[in-house]
Amino acid sequence: MEASPEESKTGLPEESPAAEEQEVDQVEADTESADAEGDLEEHDNTEEPLEEEKKPEKVEKKISETFFYNYEDLYSRPFVTEDSGIPINLLTLQYSFGYDCTRNANLLVMDNETLMYIAGNQVVLLDLKTKSQSYVRSSGGGGIGFITAHPTKQYFAVGEKGEKPNLIVYEYPSLRPYRILQGGTEKAYVFGDFNNAGTLLASVGSSPDYMLTIWDWKQEKIMLRSKAFSQDVYKVTFSADNEEQLTTCGSGHIRFWKMALTFTGLKLQGALGRFGKRAVSDIIGYVELPDGKVVSGTEWGNLLLWEGGLIKVEICRAGHNPCHNGPISHLVLEEGELITVGQDGFIRVWNSDTVDAADSVDDTGLLELEPMNELQVGKNVSLNYMSKVNDCEQPVWYAQDSNGAIWKLDLTFSNMTQDPEKLYTFHSGRIEAMSVSPTTYLLATTALDRSVHIYDFISNNQLSKIKFKQGGTALTWAPSVVNPKGGLIAVGFEDGVVRIIEVYDPKGLPVVAGRTDAESARINLKQAFKPHATAVTALAYEQNGDVLATGSKDKTVFFFAVGDKYEPIGFICVPGPVQALQWSPPTHVKSMLLILCENGFVLQVPAPVPEEQDTASTYQIKNLPTQYFHFYSIKSRIKLEEEIARREKKKQEKEKAKLEWIKQQKEMGKEIEEEPEEEPEEEPLPPLYIPEEPSPILCGFYSAPGKFWLSLGGYDSGFLYHCEFSSNDHQEDPEKRQDEPFEVIPIEDTDNNPIHCICFCTSRQLMVCGMQNGALRVYPLQDEDLSADTLKEYWSLNVHDNDCGQIQGICSSYDDRFLITCGGDGNIFSFNILSPEDIHREQKAKIPSPRSGLEKEKAAEDIEDPDAFNIEEVKQKKEYERIMKEAEEKKRKKREELIALRQEFLVLLQKNQELPKHMQLDRTEFEMDHRIFEELNRQTAQRIQLVQKELAWEEEKHLIGLQKLKNQFRDSLEFDTVVVRAIQSNHQISTYRLLAMSEKFYQHKECPSGKKSFPKGSCKQASEPETVRETSYNWRTNGPDARILEGEAEKLKTLEAQKPTARYIKSKHEQIRRMVEKSDEMKAKIIKRKAEWDELYRSKPSVDYEDPKVVEDIREARENMGCYKLKTATNYRVSEHEHLNIEKKVMQLTSLEVLIHKRKTNMNKEIMSLRELKISVIDEIKCLVQELKSIQEALDLSERLPLPLIPQLHPDEVPEKKFEYDRDILLNFKEEQEAKAKLQEELEGSPSSTEPLQAPSINETDPTAEPADVCPMEVASSVTKQQKVFEIEKAEPTEMELEILKKEKIKNLYLQETLIKKINALVINFDAELRILRHKKLKLDMQMKSADLHYITCYEELLILRKLEKHENLLQDRVNTLISEQEAVQSELNSCLAQMEERKCEIVRLQECEKALYATFQASLGENNEFAHFLTKVLKKKIKCMENQEDGREADENDENEEENDEESSSGTDEENSGSEDEFFDDSVCPQNCSEALYQNTIELRHKRLDIKKALTEEKKDAAKLRKTYNALAEKAKAVETSLGTAERELETFQWEKQQRMNDLYVVVPLKLHQVEYLVNGEMPSDFSQALVFTNHSLEYLQKRVVDLRNEKKMQREIYRKAQEQHKQLIQDKKAMEIEIRRLEEKCNDLMMKKFGRLVDFEAVQARSANIRVAELEVQMMEKEYVHSQELKEWKERISGLQQQLMKLTKENTSKLQQLNRFYLEKHQLETKLDSLKNDLGLELQGIHSTDIKEKARLASRLKDTAHGAALLREEINLLSRKDGCLIDKLMHLSRKGGFVLIQPPSPEDLDTWFSPKKQ
Repeated sequence: MEASPEESKTGLPEESPAAEEQEVDQVEADTESADAEGDLEEHDNTEEPLEEEKKPEKVEKKISETFFYNYEDLYSRPFVTEDSGIPINLLTLQYSFGYDCTRNANLLVMDNETLMYIAGNQVVLLDLKTKSQSYVRSSGGGGIGFITAHPTKQYFAVGEKGEKPNLIVYEYPSLRPYRILQGGTEKAYVFGDFNNAGTLLASVGSSPDYMLTIWDWKQEKIMLRSKAFSQDVYKVTFSADNEEQLTTCGSGHIRFWKMALTFTGLKLQGALGRFGKRAVSDIIGYVELPDGKVVSGTEWGNLLLWEGGLIKVEICRAGHNPCHNGPISHLVLEEGELITVGQDGFIRVWNSDTVDAADSVDDTGLLELEPMNELQVGKNVSLNYMSKVNDCEQPVWYAQDSNGAIWKLDLTFSNMTQDPEKLYTFHSGRIEAMSVSPTTYLLATTALDRSVHIYDFISNNQLSKIKFKQGGTALTWAPSVVNPKGGLIAVGFEDGVVRIIEVYDPKGLPVVAGRTDAESARINLKQAFKPHATAVTALAYEQNGDVLATGSKDKTVFFFAVGDKYEPIGFICVPGPVQALQWSPPTHVKSMLLILCENGFVLQVPAPVPEEQDTASTYQIKNLPTQYFHFYSIKSRIKLEEEIARREKKKQEKEKAKLEWIKQQKEMGKEIEEEPEEEPEEEPLPPLYIPEEPSPILCGFYSAPGKFWLSLGGYDSGFLYHCEFSSNDHQEDPEKRQDEPFEVIPIEDTDNNPIHCICFCTSRQLMVCGMQNGALRVYPLQDEDLSADTLKEYWSLNVHDNDCGQIQGICSSYDDRFLITCGGDGNIFSFNILSPEDIHREQKAKIPSPRSGLEKEKAAEDIEDPDAFNIEEVKQKKEYERIMKEAEEKKRKKREELIALRQEFLVLLQKNQELPKHMQLDRTEFEMDHRIFEELNRQTAQRIQLVQKELAWEEEKHLIGLQKLKNQFRDSLEFDTVVVRAIQSNHQISTYRLLAMSEKFYQHKECPSGKKSFPKGSCKQASEPETVRETSYNWRTNGPDARILEGEAEKLKTLEAQKPTARYIKSKHEQIRRMVEKSDEMKAKIIKRKAEWDELYRSKPSVDYEDPKVVEDIREARENMGCYKLKTATNYRVSEHEHLNIEKKVMQLTSLEVLIHKRKTNMNKEIMSLRELKISVIDEIKCLVQELKSIQEALDLSERLPLPLIPQLHPDEVPEKKFEYDRDILLNFKEEQEAKAKLQEELEGSPSSTEPLQAPSINETDPTAEPADVCPMEVASSVTKQQKVFEIEKAEPTEMELEILKKEKIKNLYLQETLIKKINALVINFDAELRILRHKKLKLDMQMKSADLHYITCYEELLILRKLEKHENLLQDRVNTLISEQEAVQSELNSCLAQMEERKCEIVRLQECEKALYATFQASLGENNEFAHFLTKVLKKKIKCMENQEDGREADENDENEEENDEESSSGTDEENSGSEDEFFDDSVCPQNCSEALYQNTIELRHKRLDIKKALTEEKKDAAKLRKTYNALAEKAKAVETSLGTAERELETFQWEKQQRMNDLYVVVPLKLHQVEYLVNGEMPSDFSQALVFTNHSLEYLQKRVVDLRNEKKMQREIYRKAQEQHKQLIQDKKAMEIEIRRLEEKCNDLMMKKFGRLVDFEAVQARSANIRVAELEVQMMEKEYVHSQELKEWKERISGLQQQLMKLTKENTSKLQQLNRFYLEKHQLETKLDSLKNDLGLELQGIHSTDIKEKARLASRLKDTAHGAALLREEINLLSRKDGCLIDKLMHLSRKGGFVLIQPPSPEDLDTWFSPKKQ
C-alpha cells in the first residue's frame, strides 16, 4: 500500500551527512471513531497523494536499517535563563532511590542482569549485579508514559508525555535512538506493544484523544489509527497468533480490533465487548488465546472468557469463590498454561485448554474451575505486573509489587522450586517527608506505606527499614546540638503519634556469641508519644535544640522539652491546619516559631519556657504571646494595575506615533487639519476578585525578624509574597483580619505551577524550589535578600513525573555537595552540586555508633492503637477522675453524718414511746417545719416523674420486645395446645397446635359458593341512589316547574286537538314508520333466509366427512382400550392433561395443607366446645353443690351424704391464663425473684447455715385444693347454724310441727339423693363425650399421619420438578416457538397462495383482453382486406426501447420457470414468428390505397397490445416470484414441522424421564394384612417390589369396565346397523326432494312468465315496494307549511296588538293637549287681570291690605305652576312627535320628573291636528 510523503519532514538533529540523504516519511491512515461508546467503528483510511500530480517522478525513499539519531541532540536538557551565567551542569543526577510501583506495567527485563523501569523523566536501567544505574531522559521533558520491549529484546520503545509527544525506539544495549515516531497522540502515551514478528508497533494515547495507532516503526510511518474509546485506556496488545487482531482494555470496557483489507484499503475495525447482565468492570489484564478468544480479569477477581465480543462464561473457583480476592492485574499465556497475577499476592496457574473450552451450565453464567498450581508471593503483597527472562534455559520471572517491592519468582512448581525472593524494597506511593543527617551522608524518608527508610546517598545503598502500624506524614533529623552523633530522627504519623527513632551501626554493639549482623545499620524505637488527634504535618527543632515543635491537622502546635526523654511543655491552638513550622535562624535575637496554616493564617510565637507552664490540669498554653497574619488576596489588584499600566502604555505609544506622523507630514510641506478623533470605547476593566476559600499556603520562610516570604497555591499562585507581622494588634480577632503583603515578586511560569517547597543551601548561595509539575528550579542568590531582579535568572530541570510527581521535599547535604528531592510519584533522586561524581567515590557515609548500654535497655513501649488518647486527653481524663474521686469522698462524709443524725433521731423516738401516754409528744411535734416535708414530698414526686421519664425508654423497649415476642410466637398461632381432661378417669384429649394459614395458600383458591360477599353498608349505599332518584322525581312532579310543564302540556294537547293538520301529519308519520318497519322486517327476513341457506350449505358434510369427536374417540380407544399401561412401563406416555409442573404441584400441596388445616381446625373447635362444656358442667356442679349444702343444713349430721368434689380446671386446660397478669402478680414475681437471689447469696456466703424454706404460695398449690380452702368457713357457718338450731330446739315442738319436720326431712333426703345423682350423671356424661371425641381424634390422627406422609411425597415431587423446571421450560419454549413459527409460516403460505390466485386471475384476464383485442382487429379489417397481412404485421411488430430491453432481460431470466412456458399463448408464438420479418417493411408510413383510419386504428391497437403484453409479462414475473417464495416457504414449513416433531418428541421423552424420576420416590402406603392379595405359593412374599398397589375403587372400576365394554360393543354394533339403514333412507329421500324442487322451480318460472313476461327477482320487488324517501319528504313539506302558517298568524296577532296600543296612546295624548289648551286660556285670563291690576296700582298703593298681598302671592304661585306644566307638556309633545324606540322610556322619565303619569301618548295624526292651528 503506497502513501504519499508528508509536507513537513522530521526536523530532528542528524548524526552524519549520510543521514541527510534519507527521507523520513510518515503515513497517516486515519480511521476516525464516530461512536464514543464503542459500537463497531470503522472508516476508510485516508491516503491521498499530496504531491503525486506535481512530482510524479519522485520515488519514495526508505530509511536505512543502519540509521541512528544522536542521543546528545535529542534528550531534554535543563533550562537556563539567557545571559545568566548559570552553568548547565549545575546539578547532575547521581542516583534514583525510588520506584513508581503503582504505575501500570513499570517493569521490563531486558536480559539476565538488567531491569528497566520509569522514574519521573528518566528510564532507569538497573544492573542486578553491580546495582549501578543507567538513565535515558525524555526528549521533551514532559514525562514518560510507557516502556515496552521488542520481542528480540534488541530494541525498546519509550512513549513520552507532553504536547505532541514523541515515541522513541532505542537500541539495546547501546541506548542509541533508532527511530522517532511522531503524531500518534496529543498529550501522552499510555501503553504500547510490538507484534510477535516485531515489525509493527501499537500505541494508545491518553485524554483527550485516546488514539490507537499502528506504526510501521522502522519507516516511522503511521499505518492505521482510530480512537480507542471515550474513557481511559490501560493497555493494547497484538494477538500472538494472529497479528491482524488487537485488543484494548480500560475503564469499564474491553475492545477487540481487526485490521481488515477492504476495497478502499486497509482499515481498523473495533468491536466493543458487551458485559450483558454482568456488572461493568474496569479491565486491567487480559490475554489472547490461540483461537481468537480472550480471557480477561475483573475487579472482583473472576475471569471472563470473551468470544465474538460477548462473555461466553465467567470462571470462578469452587463454591462460587473468586479466582483472586481482588482485581486481576496481569495474565500470561505460557506453554499451554494460563497464569493469572492478582493484587491479592497470589499467582495461579490454570489449564488453558480447559479455560478455552469452558461454557456455562446454568443461568448464572458461572463455571467453577480450580487452578492447577498457585503461589502466594507473600503477605501484604499486591502484584501488578510480571516480566520473564530465560536464565540458563530456565524461565525466571520478575514481579512488580504495588506495595513497594520487586520480586524474583520461580514458577516451575517442582520439587526444586525456589521460594520467592524480594530483590528490592521501596516506598509505595507518594513520599510524604524526607530529611538528611546533619553530620553525614544519610537520608531518611517516610510515606503512608507505614515505613521509614534510611539511605546512604554517597554509596547509593538502602541501609535499613522499619515498619509501624500507621503511615508516616512528617520527618526531621535531629540537629547535632541535640544528638552529636547524628543518629536521632523524629517521625510524625497519620494517627497523631510522634516517634523518636535512632539509627546506629550494629557493629558497635558488644559481640554476642551466635549473633551475626548482616545489616550495616539498624533502627531502634527510643520513645513514642501522641500529642495530636490527627495526622502530624510538621516537626521542627529549635536552633539551640531545647524545644521540639509538632504541628497537626487538628489545629494545634505542641511543644516538647528535648532531653534524654521528651517531656511535654504544652500546646497552643491555631486558626487552621498546620502546613509547616520553622524556627527563626540564629541571626535573630529572639527565638520565634513561624507557624504556617493551610487556610491562609501565619502565626509567630516565642519558644515557651517549661518552668513557667502550669500543667497540673491541662497542657494548653493560654498566655503565650502570639502574632497573627491573615493573608488577604491581592493578585486581582496586581493584575488590574498591570492592565491599567498596559493600556496607558499602549495609549502613549499611539499618541507618540501620531505626533511623529504629523511631524513627518509637516516636514513634507503638507498641511494637516487636526480633527478630533473619536476615541474607541475601551473594554471595562476586570473587577476585583477575592476567592471565597482562601488559597492554601504551600511554604514559607523567615526573611528578617517579624518578616517572612510565602508561596501560595490556588488562585494566588504565581508570586512570592513578602509579609510582616503587625506589632499592635494582639487583641484583634484573627478571623476578621485582612493582612496584605508589603512586597510581591512575580515568578515566571508559576500561575498554574506553584512552588511547593523551598530549600536553601547551607551557605544560602542557592535557593532550590520544588514545583508542582515535578520540576526543580535553582535560583542563584548574590545576597541574602530576595528581589525581583534576583529571581529573574534561574536553572530548571524536569525531574519527577509531570502529572503526579509534585516535589514533596528538597534537602541538601550537610556540606552542600549533594541535593536530594522526593516527589509524589514515589521517586527519590540525588544530585551532585557543581562537582563531578568521581570526587565522591572515596567518601563514605559514617553510620552513628550506638549509645552505651543500648543493648541492655528494654524495648520502648509503642502506641499501636490508632484510637489511643493523646497527651491532652490523658491529662483531661486524669483530671476528671481526680475531681470525681474528691466528689465521691465528700458524698461519703455527708452520708456518714446523715446516718449518725438518723440514729440519734430514732433513739429520741424510742424514748418518746417509752413515756406515758399523756407525756408522749405527737409525731407532728417532731417536725420543725411542715414546709420541709412538703418540699421533700414535692422533690420525691419530681424524682418519681424523673425516674418514670428515665425508664420510659426502657419501658417502651420492653413493651416492644414483648410485642415482638407475641407477634413471633403467639400471634402466628391459630390454636395453642389445650388439654381437656376427664373428671373421673385419666383420659384426656388435646388440640392440635396450629399456625395460622397465610394468605398465599388461599390466593389460588376459589370461593366454594357462588355468593358474593358485600361490605357493610353496601345495601345502604345501593339504596341511596334510588332514594335520590325518587326524591328528584317527586320534586320534578310536585315542584312549580312541574306544574308549569303540566300546563303547557295541556295547552299543547288542546291545540293539537283543535288542529287537524297536526293530526294528519302525525298519521303520515305513523304510516311512514309502519312502512319502514315492514320494509326492514322484509329485508331481515330475506337476510335471515339467506343466512339459513348459507349455514345449511356450509353444514353439509362432504362425502368423506368424519366427526372429529368420533375420530378422537376411535384414536383414544385404539391407544388405550384393552391396555392398562403402568407408569413404570417404557411405552407409557404422559398425556398432556397429566403433565406435572410446579404450579400444579404447588396447588396440590396448598390444597392438601388447607384440607389438613381445615380438618384439624374442625377437631380443635370440637375440643374447645368440649372444654366449654366442662366449664359449664363445673359451674352447674357448683350451683348444685351449693344447693346441696343448703339442703343438708336441715338434715342431721348422720343423714348427710358426703359432698361430691367440685372438679377444677387444670393449668394446661386454660393455657391462655399464663399470659394474663396484673401489677400484683408482677410485684409478687419480683419479690420471689429477689428472695431467691438473696437466698442464693446467703447460701453462697454461709453454706453451713440453713434457713427454713418459704411456704409455697397460693398460686403454686394444687388447683384441686379448692374444697379444702372452703371447708373452714363452711364448718364455722354450720356450727353457728347448729347453735341456732339448738337454741330453737330448747322449746319442745308440737305434733303438727313434728309431722311437718318429718315431711321436710323426707323431702330433703330425696332432694339430696337426686342432686348427687344429677351431679354424677353430669360427670359421667361429660366423660362419655370426651371418650367419644377422643376415639374420633385418634382416627383423625391416623388420617393426618397419612396426609403428612402424602405431603412429604408431594414435596419431594415438587423438589424434583424445581430441579427439572429449567430444562422443561426450555423444551416447552422451543416447542411454543416452533408452533408460533409454524403458524406464521402457514399464514405466509396462505397469503402467498392467495396472491398467486390473484395473479392467475389477472393473467387470465389479460389473456382474454389480448384475445378480445385481436378479435377487434379482425373485425376492423373486414373480409378480403388486401392490407390484412401488412396490418397484422404492424399490429404484431415489437417496438424496441430501453425499458423493453430491460424487461426482456428480466423476462428471459424467468423463462426458465416451467409454469411460465406452459402458460404462453399462441399469440406470443405468432409474435415471435413475425418478429423476424420486421426488417423487410416500414410501418411508419401508411401504404397507398389503405384506409388512414384503419391504419391509425391498427397503430392504437398495437400500443394497447404492447401495454397488455407488458402487463402480462409483469404479472408472469410476479407469479414466478410468488412461486419461488411459495416453494421456499413450503420447504421452511417442512423444516419447521420436522423440528417441531423432534421438539415434541424430546419434550415427550423428557416428560417420561420426569415421570420415571417421580416413580423413583418412595411412597408410604399403610396396609392391613387382609388388604394384601399378592401371594406366592399361598404365602406372603418378603419382596413386594413386583406388586402393585390398587385402591378397591380402582379395582372394582376395572372389573366393571370389562362388563361395560362388552355391553358397549354390542350397543355400538346395533347403532352402526341402524345408521346404515338410515343412510339408505336419506339417499332415497334426497333424490325425491331434488325432483320435487325442480318441479316447483319450473312451475314458478311458468307463472312469472305468464304474469310478468319475464323472470323477476321477488326479493328485490319486496324490498322496493314502497318509496319511503318520497313519503318522508312530503311529510316534511307539510310540517314546514304548517309551521310557517303558525308564524304568520302570530305576526298578525302581534300587529293588531300594537295597533290597539297605539290607539290608546293617541287618546291619552289628546286629553293632554286639551288640558294644555285650558292652561293657555287660563294663563291668558290671568295676564289680562294682572294688566288691569297694574293700571290701578297707584290707587291700590294708597290702601294696601293684607288680603291683596296674599292674593298676589297666590296668583304668582299659580302662574309659576302653570308655566312649569306648560313646559312639561311641550317636551312631551316633542317626544311624541319622534318615531324612535325610546318613546316609552322617555315618557316614563318625564312622568316621574313631573310628578304625574302619562296614560297614553297621542298618535301622529292627532299631533298634526293639534298643532295645525298654530302653524296657521
